[in-house]
Amino acid sequence: MSDLSARSAMVIGASRGLGRGIATALAAAGAPVVAVSRTAAEFAGAIRPVVADAVDATVPARLLDRYQPDALILVAGATPHMRPLQQHTWETFSVNWEADVRVTFHWLREVLLTPLEPGGRVVVISSGAAANPNGSPLSGGYAGAKATQRLITGYAQEEASRAGLGITFTTVLPKLAPETDVGRAAITAYAGRVGQPVAEYVKQLDTQITPEIAGAAIVELVQTDPSRIAPAYLLTGDGLRKLP
Repeated sequence: MSDLSARSAMVIGASRGLGRGIATALAAAGAPVVAVSRTAAEFAGAIRPVVADAVDATVPARLLDRYQPDALILVAGATPHMRPLQQHTWETFSVNWEADVRVTFHWLREVLLTPLEPGGRVVVISSGAAANPNGSPLSGGYAGAKATQRLITGYAQEEASRAGLGITFTTVLPKLAPETDVGRAAITAYAGRVGQPVAEYVKQLDTQITPEIAGAAIVELVQTDPSRIAPAYLLTGDGLRKLP
C-alpha cells in the first residue's frame, strides 16, 4: 500500500465487521483515521475512536467540522430482520431505511454543505443485494434501502459537480460477508430456508468478502486518481469491479 499519511480519513461504523477492516487498512497505509461508532471500541495504531450515533442528524456537522477528513467512508447500518415478507411488520421491514438510508442522507448532505475540501473522497458502502435482480427476499426492505444509498450517492456527485466542489463520491456494493453481523444473519436465514447446515451453505457461495478484502479495496479507491473512479463498484473476493 502506498503511504496515505497526507490524507486523513473518517470511517463511520468502524467498531466491527467491514468498517473495522476498512479503518485498520487505512491506518496501516499511513492515514490518520477517525473511527466513529455508536459503542466504544479499541484500536491499535493511529486510529482515534469516537463514540457517536451516526443516525443523529446533528452528528455529521459536528464531526466534519472538528476533524475535517480528506476521505469519508460510510459503513454504518442496521442488521435486517430476517423473515419472509408476510412475517414482517412495517417497523421490521423498514429498519434499513431508517438507519442505512438516513445515515447516507445526513452525511452526504453535510458533506455538500460544509463542504469537504477539494480533492475530498466519499465512499458509501452499500450491498451486493442492491445489484441482485431478486433483491434479498428474507430481509424486508434491505435491498431497496441499499439501492437507494447508491442513488443518493449519485445525486451527491451530481450536486458536487454542478457546484465545482472537487469532491468525488462513489458507492461500493460488497457481496456477502460471512464475518459480519449482516452476513451471519443472512447466511443463517437462507441456509434454513433451503434446509442446509450453515457450514455447507457457506461452502456453496460463489464469493465471500472479509474485512481485510474490504479494507484493501477502500485503500485502493482512496489512492486512485479521481478521474478514474467509477460511480459504483461491485466488491467480490477478487476485488473491485466497475458497475455500469
